Parts: sequence; C-alpha cells; structure tokens
Amino acid sequence: MSNQPAYWSSAVSDVDANNVFIRGFDLGEIIGKLSFPTVTFLLIRGRLPTPGESKMTDAVLCSVLDYALRKPGTAAARFCVSSNPSMVAGLATAVLSAGEYSLAPDQTGNFLQSTLPQLAEGESLDDAAGRLVAQMRASKQRVPGFGHPVFRFTDPRAQQLKAIAIETGVWGELCDWYEAVHRAFTEQAGKPEIVINEVGMMGAILAQMGFTPQEMTGLAVISTMPGVVAHISEELQSKVRIRVIPDDSVDYARERHSLNDELAKAGW
Repeated sequence: MSNQPAYWSSAVSDVDANNVFIRGFDLGEIIGKLSFPTVTFLLIRGRLPTPGESKMTDAVLCSVLDYALRKPGTAAARFCVSSNPSMVAGLATAVLSAGEYSLAPDQTGNFLQSTLPQLAEGESLDDAAGRLVAQMRASKQRVPGFGHPVFRFTDPRAQQLKAIAIETGVWGELCDWYEAVHRAFTEQAGKPEIVINEVGMMGAILAQMGFTPQEMTGLAVISTMPGVVAHISEELQSKVRIRVIPDDSVDYARERHSLNDELAKAGW
C-alpha cells in the first residue's frame, strides 16, 4: 500500500458496492424520510439539522425562487436558450449572473464576520453601529443587503424570513447586529425607506446558523433554480429563436464615417 497521501479527501459522501452514503447515512434510508432542505443542510454543514434549522433552511430555499424578468440571470438564460436551446446552457448562464449585485448573501456574511464588535462596558449595539456606519459613510462604503429597486420601508420576504428565524430559535446576535447597523444607516442617511432586502436577511440568518459566506451564495443559487428552470422551459416551448433587444429600446450612435478619409487622417 502506498505511503503517498490521498489525492483527495472527502467526507461528503461515499459509494460502496451496494450503497451510496451521504455524510455516512444510507441514501436509501434518506429517500422519502428526510426533506430536501434537511438533506441540503446535512450535506453542507455535515450534521443533521434540528427541526428548527430544517424549517429555516426550507424558508431560505423558498425565498428567492423567482423575480420575473427583472432578474438579470433569468433574462440572460432566456436569451441564451433562444440561440442555444439547451436547459444546461441556460442554467449555467443564470448561475454566472449571480454576483455582487444579485444573489450575493456572501457579502452580508463577510460584512457581519468582519464587523461584529466586542462591546465596551455599558456600550450598546446601537452605539457601536452608529460609529461603524459613520466611518463607512465617510469613506463611501456601502452596507451589503440594504436597499431594493421596488420595496420601500419593508421587504415582506425579508420580514417573513426574520419571523421564521425567531420562531425556530435561529435568530441571534449576528442578526441583532445587522438590524442595529440598518437602524444607524437609515437614521444617518435620512432615508427610512431603505430596507433590509431578502438577500441581506438571508445572509444574516445563514451566518447565525454557521454557514460560510461561500455556502450562503450556493444556497441562494439553489433557491433560484426552480424559477430559472421554469423560465427556460417556457422559452424553449415558445419556439422564439435568437431573441434580440428591439431597436426602439436602444439609443444607438448614428454618426457615420468615411473609411478612406479616416484612414488618411490616421496616417495610413
């Protein structure tokens, strides 16, 4: 037997001659007994969730199912499959559109991990949040997860996630800190209409549950996949091929040039 270290080491799953094991559990026993959110938590966190954690994971996976054609990834996927009629190509396109301004709870997770304060004696979260927000505003930094193009004052999806987090016992100090930062931000900016959006709230709750920032974005992408599949299927069935942006939606530069004149000016 070689003394060389294994090329890979993994505890996620294992396959033997007769069974598939997920984190050591027989997949045959899991099927029909555990829900998809429960097994998703098990796979990513490496342990079975509590009933409350399972319910919270279920809520997270339902939180960004779809946002019509206002989500760049969905529109991009539909454009893609109008030219390349492939479910896989459309899904890949949608996933690649997730990032800094869409489906990015990892930014909230990173923010919370790097800013949660060690409070001085007698100091409140609101005091600490006020200092942090003042510093961020002075240096023109943004707080991830704040604001939404449609919702004002409250994002009902975010508030539903909060209610379930409280109900299931998942809510904790990271969530309280995030809300304190939000209060300080809206007060200092004089903009009470700016909401904690659903992706920001998702990030705070998942951070409280122990997910890494990278895992958070993975869960957000999983959450949006059913909607993307539905949109791609609808696009494929429409039989529209090679969608383009209509000319009346684009302000094209209409200036024309003489190639010979411009070549002469450039010294050709």
